[in-house]
Amino acid sequence: MLTRFARVILLTLWLAASAQAATFTIEDIEVEGLERIAPGTVFTNLPVQVGDVFDDARSAEVVRALFRTGFFSDVSLRRRDNVLVVVVEERPAINEINISGNRDIKDDELMEALRQVGMSRGRVFNRTVLERMENELRQQYFARGKYNVRIDVEVEELPRNRVDVNIDIAEGQVAKIRRINLVGNEAFEDKEILRRFDSGIPRWYAFFSRRDHYSRQKLSGDLEKLRSKYLDSGYVNFSIDSTQVTLTPDRKDIYITVNVDEGEQYTLSDVRLGGSLIVDEEELMELVDIAPGDVFSRARITEAAERITQRLGEEGYAFANVNPIPEMDDDNREVSLTLFVDPGQRVYVRRINFTGNARTKDEVFRREMRQMEGGWYNASHVDRSRVRLQRLSYVESVNIETRRVPGQEDQVDLDITVKERLSGSFTVGVGYAQTEGVLFNLGLSQDNFFGTGNRLSLNFSNSTVHTIYSVSYVNPYYTMDGISRGFSLFYRETDASRADITRYATNRFGGTVSYGIPLTEFDTFRITPGYEHVEVLTSASSPVEVTDYLDRQGNNFDLYSIEASFTHDTRDRTVFATEGNLQRVGLKVTIPGSDLEFYKADYRMQWIRRLSESLSFGLSGEIGYAETYGDDEVPFFEHYFAGGTRSVRGYRDFSLGPRDSTNNDPFGGTFRTVGSAELLFPPPFLDDAGNMRMSLFFDAGQVYRSYEDFDAGEIRTSVGVGMTWLSPVGALTFSLAQALNEGPDDETQVFQFSIGAAF
Repeated sequence: MLTRFARVILLTLWLAASAQAATFTIEDIEVEGLERIAPGTVFTNLPVQVGDVFDDARSAEVVRALFRTGFFSDVSLRRRDNVLVVVVEERPAINEINISGNRDIKDDELMEALRQVGMSRGRVFNRTVLERMENELRQQYFARGKYNVRIDVEVEELPRNRVDVNIDIAEGQVAKIRRINLVGNEAFEDKEILRRFDSGIPRWYAFFSRRDHYSRQKLSGDLEKLRSKYLDSGYVNFSIDSTQVTLTPDRKDIYITVNVDEGEQYTLSDVRLGGSLIVDEEELMELVDIAPGDVFSRARITEAAERITQRLGEEGYAFANVNPIPEMDDDNREVSLTLFVDPGQRVYVRRINFTGNARTKDEVFRREMRQMEGGWYNASHVDRSRVRLQRLSYVESVNIETRRVPGQEDQVDLDITVKERLSGSFTVGVGYAQTEGVLFNLGLSQDNFFGTGNRLSLNFSNSTVHTIYSVSYVNPYYTMDGISRGFSLFYRETDASRADITRYATNRFGGTVSYGIPLTEFDTFRITPGYEHVEVLTSASSPVEVTDYLDRQGNNFDLYSIEASFTHDTRDRTVFATEGNLQRVGLKVTIPGSDLEFYKADYRMQWIRRLSESLSFGLSGEIGYAETYGDDEVPFFEHYFAGGTRSVRGYRDFSLGPRDSTNNDPFGGTFRTVGSAELLFPPPFLDDAGNMRMSLFFDAGQVYRSYEDFDAGEIRTSVGVGMTWLSPVGALTFSLAQALNEGPDDETQVFQFSIGAAF
C-alpha cells in the first residue's frame, strides 16, 4: 500500500504530464454550430489567434469572452491535433413580439419600454430578460394606477432558431383614490388645499371625471401644487416630509397620506434691483408689484422677473435672465430680495423659418409677422406675431422657438412651427333648428383658397323661414399694407310669419363690395358700398302696420347703401377668446337714389378677462338704433328684434318688444339694447374638451318702437347655463334659462339651441 508521500508524488507527476499534454500552439481555429451568426463575429471576440500558445487558462478566457457577447447559450472547446475547435449553441432570435389586450397604453409605448430592457424584434432572445421585461411592463401600468394588471408571456419556437414572444395583458381597473389625508397643515384647511389637486374624490356633478384614478405622475404634480401654495403664501421653509400611498389587499382602492412641515410665514423687508439693468431702474421697478411688508410669494416674484425679462426682450435681449436672490432673516422672519438682472447679448433676427405649412404658402404667414428679419429682436413683436397667426381660421396652433445662430453671439433664428387645420368644407346636410324648423344646407367654403389665405364661400340653405343663395370672396391682403377687399352676391327669401313674427314675406337680392383698412395693430376701418332689391309680399292676415306702409311706399324697393365700421379688437382668439376686448361701431346709410332713406347705427362690445387657467369672466353688449332722414318711418323689414340664443336667452326668438295691432305678433322696433355677463369654463364632466365651452350667464335686453320709448323698467332679464360645441356640422349653442321678469305678452322658452352661433 502506497504511503501518503508516494501518492502525493504520483499525483504531482500526473498533473504535470496532463498540463504538458493540454498545452499546444494553435495552428488553426474552427467554429462549429453557427446558424445565423457570421463566423467573423466569433473571431472578432476571441481573445486568442493562430500562433498563440493555448493552455487551460486560455480556455476559460475564451469561454468567458464568447458568453459575454450574449449570442450563445453554450460554448465548449475541443482540440483536433493543433487545431482549436470552438463549438457554440446560438441563442434564438426574436422574430416577432405580439402584444394583445392593451388598451390604456399604446403598442408603441410598450415596445419602447421593451427596447429599454433589451427585448426587440431581431435581437437575441435571452430568457433571463423575460422577468425584467415583465417587471418593466408592470411598472408602466403601475404608473397609471392599474395595480391588478396581469401579464402572461408565451415563447413560441420557430424554425431556423427563431422565436415569437406573445404577450397577453389583462389590464384590469385603475385603482381609485378613496381618501387623501393631510397631516401637519394648520395654515390652510384640507378642503382649501385638496380642491387644487387633480387627484382626489370627483365632484358630485363630474359624472365622467377621472379625478379618482390614481397616477404617480398626477400625484407628483399635486404635491408640487401644494408646495407652490405654501411658497406663494410666505412659508419659505415649507417641506413635504413624507408621502404614503396605501393599496388595499384587493388592489382596487388607494389611500394617500401626505405629511407636511409648514414652517413660519415670512414677509419682505426690502426689494431692489441689481446687475446690468439696461433700462431705467424706475421703469423696471414699476414692473415689480411687490413691496416691503408684503407676504413673500414665489409666484409674484416669478411674475415680476418675467415682466422684466419681457421688457428687456423688447430692447433686443432675447436671452435676458432675472435671478431672484433672497437673503433670509430667520430671527425676524423676513426676506430681503434682490432681483439680479443679467441681460446677456443683444441680438437681431437673422432668419424666420416656417415648418408645418403643407397647404399654406409661406408668404401668407410672413405677412402676419410683426418681427422682421434683419431687425433687432423684440419680444412683444414676437408675441404679437404668435397671436396674429393663431387668429387665422386655418391655423390650429403655433409654436415659436428662438434659436441662437451657431458661431454668432448676436444673431438668432425664429423657428415657427404651425399646425394647420382643415380650412375647407363641402357640406350637404339636413337638420333642425328651433326657430326655422327643418333645414337643408348645401355649401362649399374655403378659408384658405389654394393656400393664399383668401376666403371663398358658396352656399345654399333652405328652411321653413329662409331660402338663401350666396357667394362671397375676400382677399385679406388686397394690398401689401393689409387692406382687404371682398365681394358678395346673395338672394334671400324670408317668410317672417313662419318665425312667429309679423306676417309678411320678402324676396331680396343684391351684392356688396367691402374694403378693410387697418389703422393700427388693433384697429380696422371697413367701408362697404352695396345694392339690394327688396320685394315685400303680404297676405290677408298681414297687419295694418305693414299694409299701410306698403300703400304709401309700394312693395318693391331699390336700396343703395354705404356701410362703415370701426373695430378695435385685442382678443387673443376670435373663437373661444379668454382675454381681451372688442369694440365695434357701425353705420349703414342708404344714399340718394334709393327708394327709401334711412340709417342704422350699431355698437357692439365684448370684454373678457381670464380669472384662472380654465376660468374667464366676460361682459358683452349691443345697442342698435335706426332712423329715417326722409318723410316716412323706418321700413318694418329693417326693424330690430330681441330674444333667443343670440340676445336674451330664456325668451323665444324675436319675441320681445312691440307687437302689431292686428295679430299681436312681434313687430320689432328701431331701438334695441341687450347685454350679458358670463362666467366661462370648460365642461366639468370632460377632461379635455377644447371644442366645447360652458357658461353661467345673466342676460338682459329689450326692443323699443323708438328711442323715445326707452324705459329701463321694461328690460327683460334671465339667468341660466349655456354650452357651445364646435361640432363637425357647425357651432351648436344650447342653453337652459329662467326668465326673471317676463311680461304678459312675452313668450318664454327654458331650453333653446341654435346652429351657427356668432362669436
